[in-house]
Amino acid sequence: MTMRHAFLGSTGVRVSRLALGTMSFGGSVDRGLAGELFARSREAGINVFDCADVYNAGAAETILGELIAECRDEVVICTKAYFPTGGDANARGLSRYHLVRAVEASLRRLATDRIDVFYLHRFDDVTDLEDVLRTLDDLVRQGKILYPAASNFAAWQVAKALGIAARRGFAPLTAIQPMYNLAKRQAEVELLPMAAAERLAVFPYSPLGGGLLSGKYGAERRPLTGRLLSNKMYQVRYGDPQNYAIAEAFTALAGELGVHPASLAIAWVGAHPAVTAPLLGVHSREQLEIALASQTIPMSAELYARIAALSPTPPPATDRNEETSEHNYGAR
Repeated sequence: MTMRHAFLGSTGVRVSRLALGTMSFGGSVDRGLAGELFARSREAGINVFDCADVYNAGAAETILGELIAECRDEVVICTKAYFPTGGDANARGLSRYHLVRAVEASLRRLATDRIDVFYLHRFDDVTDLEDVLRTLDDLVRQGKILYPAASNFAAWQVAKALGIAARRGFAPLTAIQPMYNLAKRQAEVELLPMAAAERLAVFPYSPLGGGLLSGKYGAERRPLTGRLLSNKMYQVRYGDPQNYAIAEAFTALAGELGVHPASLAIAWVGAHPAVTAPLLGVHSREQLEIALASQTIPMSAELYARIAALSPTPPPATDRNEETSEHNYGAR
């Protein structure tokens, strides 16, 4: 398998069409296994590694920092800040007060002099967005981060940030990281079209829907263990019975095609024209091999549409769903 590459938005930086998420490092994945997963990912051609300061209380960044020591200039390192990192009232959010310290702490844990892609992990409802972007611009000018980015933002929030950056001459957002999978397709409505129009890189997380599309779930079928069984957040996110019906139909289609459902789910997300690289969240060498196999699945337009038909297509942003039919006023 030869890893394909894409550009990181309009930056000119080449990135692999798969990215490895490290949320499990220091948690369910110990230092030894993390080293194996990292080495195999590099061998397969992956050069993007995604982290965050809150992953296992900073342990994920520390482990990743150790692993990149011998290849730092060959990898694109991404991390994030927003969520609480301690008990202090200001150890959270996107204030200048917190962001500067968060970046400095991440640099220490990652044992590097710069963060290649730095994500705002969530939109901050109470902090002035212009001050947030000015802080990012200062950090870019200081060389501590190279490219600002945003995770879990709505399209209007990204667009507002781009407008402020353009008006003030700040370093613009270059990438977004939305949730996106066959059961969660809201990103198709505005985020993905906006990213394509603005030439932003897109690194979707949760392409398997927290394991929903791994082949273990169905309308009446559940595994003995899994995040959807033990994690309340995932239960809320995917609790609608319709999602399990989607999983059952998807698993059946994967069986018909003779491919692993997880491989097919990742391939489908990666085939969207606006997507740069799906983020892989793996907990074992076997899971990584299954994820890497997604690159070998030929995703024709026909197969893509067949998979998409297994879940409801979200309505357009205007809610004028008749515009996708023949019953409309026409177009240019």
